[in-house]
Amino acid sequence: MDEKNLKEALAKARESKRNFKQTIDLIINLKDLDFKKPEHQIEFFASLHNSKGKKIKVCALVGAEMVSEAKRVCDFVVVLDDFEKYEKDKKIAKKLSSQFDYFIGQANIMPKIATAFGKTLGRRGKMPNPKAGCIVPSNANLEPLYNRLQKMVKISAKKDPVIHCPVGAEDMKDEEIMDNIKTVFDQVIHHLPNEKNNIKNTFIKLTMGKPVKVVL
Repeated sequence: MDEKNLKEALAKARESKRNFKQTIDLIINLKDLDFKKPEHQIEFFASLHNSKGKKIKVCALVGAEMVSEAKRVCDFVVVLDDFEKYEKDKKIAKKLSSQFDYFIGQANIMPKIATAFGKTLGRRGKMPNPKAGCIVPSNANLEPLYNRLQKMVKISAKKDPVIHCPVGAEDMKDEEIMDNIKTVFDQVIHHLPNEKNNIKNTFIKLTMGKPVKVVL
């Protein structure tokens, strides 16, 4: 990805001013993929060097042995004894799923987590995911994982040939945003069967702005 062209595209995207802090998204349109083939389906978690410009909220779903550690580190904790409440009341389960970006699950109670939260979290793609390191042993130190999730973004293209993901916020420095964009782009290429040949085009977009093409 040419740095000069990327900087110009970012500057043009920034012209879309609003009275609130906008998110900056990267859009990568793909080509020549057959999603019926598992090897053509894209799903992974990219680790960025910089934050995405907002706090990422993390909820832990744990048993009694992890309560203390989870409360020390995470933004919210649901203990095993309370799972039934969320399983019976879909309204509060949906509210929980919308309030948090990632969910950490204690490994030895994952079947119970799936029973209680599978439908609500699964529909939003938020079940504790081993690819993101979010299924943990009961003696885990959660702080490194929590910090890593602050700079992690999910990359997915399994049905439609497009990747759309946040890479920053407009109050961040250009250098930080550009580094995040290049990090995601390079990792996407690595996961494509024909690498750059599977890239159709790439755009940067602010929340309320029009997509701006990045000349590759």
